[in-house]
Amino acid sequence: MSEKTKELVVQRTKTELEMAISETTIKNLIYVIRGQQVMLDSDLAELYQVETKVFNQAVKRNMERFPKEFCFQLEREEYNSLRSQIVTSKGKGGRRYLPYVFTEQGIAMLSAVLRSDIAIQVSIKIMNTFVEMRRFMANNSLVLNRINEIEVKQLIYQKDADEKFDKIFTYISEHEEVSQKIFFEGQIYDAFSLLAELIAKAKTEIVLIDNYVDVGTLNILAKKQENVKAQIYTVKRTKLSPTDINNFNQQYPALSVNYTEEFHDRFLIIDESWGYHIGASLKDAGKKCFAINRIEDRENIRDILNRIKKEDNGGTNDGRE
Repeated sequence: MSEKTKELVVQRTKTELEMAISETTIKNLIYVIRGQQVMLDSDLAELYQVETKVFNQAVKRNMERFPKEFCFQLEREEYNSLRSQIVTSKGKGGRRYLPYVFTEQGIAMLSAVLRSDIAIQVSIKIMNTFVEMRRFMANNSLVLNRINEIEVKQLIYQKDADEKFDKIFTYISEHEEVSQKIFFEGQIYDAFSLLAELIAKAKTEIVLIDNYVDVGTLNILAKKQENVKAQIYTVKRTKLSPTDINNFNQQYPALSVNYTEEFHDRFLIIDESWGYHIGASLKDAGKKCFAINRIEDRENIRDILNRIKKEDNGGTNDGRE
């Protein structure tokens, strides 16, 4: 990758990412080491738009996700051999520490560790390139005849890799979200962004239990997907008026406000499947230090929903007079 290309990759916005990183660029960054197709940590960090040091720190904090078949550190002899290729082809110099390299499975796991839209997009693009390279080799017998014995074995091994990738992406989708997040005073936008992201996950229903709700709460609920039902459980002295609820429902149906005196803490339950214990009312998120914890036990989520269904302490307000 030339210096000009490096600058483009770093400077391009997220919407231009696919244009900035071409399949040819990625192919030039793939090497065969120990009979496996791999990519260098420094090249991956550049594609993910983070420093190599930051990239490797994130990986080391999650080493349990990177067994040897996902990631390994080069030996001195391997690095010297690879370094001569890099200097010849791309003009890169040396580095102080032996680099880590990542296999195709390891690259798939990186999007779960780095936890950014860019990481997910780049990982998918890299893996698509790996798949295209395998197809090319499989469809060109002349190329296969020039591949050494180790690379042929790798090709045979990769024929059943697609199923493994499906499992990896399923794992990423289920584990990419951290179980706990703490926000400190002043992190209002960060807190709002995370809450809006959780609300946007809902496919059918949102249940919010919060004794202190107002129009600010509705601003977050407005980030829900179309046709997702929203239910608020709060105390009767809520600051939400029938007019506020009606105005919301005119644009973001359907919201209902239910009254209860049973709860002290705040809870957010999405699609009866994901639950969150929230240390501050949604309207005050980020104004003072608070935490959001994911409820891991599905039974606890069901208990909360059952308690709500059994209760009738004042009816429901959907904004209609």
